[in-house]
Amino acid sequence: MATTSHASQSGTAHAWAALGGDPALLDRVRHQGTGGLPSRLPVLELARSAVAVCALAAAELAARRTGGAVPAVRVDAGAVTAAFLSDRLVRVDGRAPTTFAPLSRFWRAADGFVRTHANYPHHRARLLAALDLPPDAGSEALGAAIGALGAADVEERAYAAGGLAVAARGLEEWAAHPQGRLAAGRPLLTSAPVEGLDAPQPPRRLPEPAGDALLPAAGLRVLDLTRVLAGPVATRTLALLGADVLRIDSPGLPESQEAHDDTGMGKRSALLDLGADDGLRVFEELLESADVVVLGYRPGALERFPGLTPAALAARRPGLVIARLSAWGAYGPWHGRRGFDSLVQTATGIAEFEGEADEPGALPAQALDHGTGYLLAAGVLRALAEQHDDGRARLVELALTQTAAWLVNGLDKASDASDAQPGWDPEPWLTERDSAQGRLRYALPAVSFEGGPADWARPSGRWGTDAPSWR
Repeated sequence: MATTSHASQSGTAHAWAALGGDPALLDRVRHQGTGGLPSRLPVLELARSAVAVCALAAAELAARRTGGAVPAVRVDAGAVTAAFLSDRLVRVDGRAPTTFAPLSRFWRAADGFVRTHANYPHHRARLLAALDLPPDAGSEALGAAIGALGAADVEERAYAAGGLAVAARGLEEWAAHPQGRLAAGRPLLTSAPVEGLDAPQPPRRLPEPAGDALLPAAGLRVLDLTRVLAGPVATRTLALLGADVLRIDSPGLPESQEAHDDTGMGKRSALLDLGADDGLRVFEELLESADVVVLGYRPGALERFPGLTPAALAARRPGLVIARLSAWGAYGPWHGRRGFDSLVQTATGIAEFEGEADEPGALPAQALDHGTGYLLAAGVLRALAEQHDDGRARLVELALTQTAAWLVNGLDKASDASDAQPGWDPEPWLTERDSAQGRLRYALPAVSFEGGPADWARPSGRWGTDAPSWR
């Protein structure tokens, strides 16, 4: 039986206000059903609220582009739960993905716990090198090395070597940390005109929608420069809504095909070396007709390539919407550090809060990634809706730590008590289709509004095998 959650409406209202949305449109949203994601923190409320504002932003943009009324938005907790677990529920010919490598886990240090991330070969190599271990070292050797050091020492050694390890902190300890204080003082997200442009830009209208009028991103071109997981979730959502999404990766930085099976829905994927003259030339040609650029690398990582700052991008492509996300934020002492959802959970005190006895735990999904992804997509859609009025270039910015602060401090911790069911069954929200990899099982979209798309136009393909060109 469908139910309306007032707590979710409150979370939705908070996120919608952060997006600068018209509060009157919240009446178009209905929350219903039960889902999973049981936890001490209100993960299901975060998930429903993030999906709700994304769907509402899509409905708003559809109305602006067609001149009609804003369609009704339905947020089903079961569909939302499946979407937030999509990286774990995806299957190819019945094969489950490997979510974490053997060296990506919690370890007991001399004075606490450390969480490492070593899913990618280069991150594994840097982590081992940071602790003076040989490249073929395994779990036993790494555990012994970490156990002989303090957690903060491991964290700093890994950072200095370009690896990934963070000390487990409590909520209060993170609140007192310089990066934690800054994140807590920031809004959930920011969206504003791009600064640093030398001259006023002429207004640029959105292209006329082609085909189905209730695909609000139809006719739009999105350059996707992101990696697992929040950024690809955002651009997967834009692809659902009709955008031509072209993901660009470096040929020297491999990606997991299993991750792409989940987040590559509706997109194409190409390899391009931005450090080479030919690669940069192709990127410039793509940028000439792009409407959105999504950046998901740590602050400073892309700026080493010519012309990839927001101001430089907007100067070359007037009216561009630029969306940028990072783990720790583009500010503070940790702004240049690498990070993933599991590490942010650990550093911010979430892992300790969700743990048992003296063992850290984890949220029931990569909720910071997924939540930030839907918020990022919502930010892009709202920027496009505002651009419909004035055509100005805009910058949307989010960070996993800001989403974490919202989860810990901004949402009702009692809100999930009746709607997050431990025995939740995902089957009603899963479907299958043939793909280049085999028979693909995946979670259906959670972003839903009256007359909107029910599924992606195409399944995920093979990572890095498409031409770097628009359709």
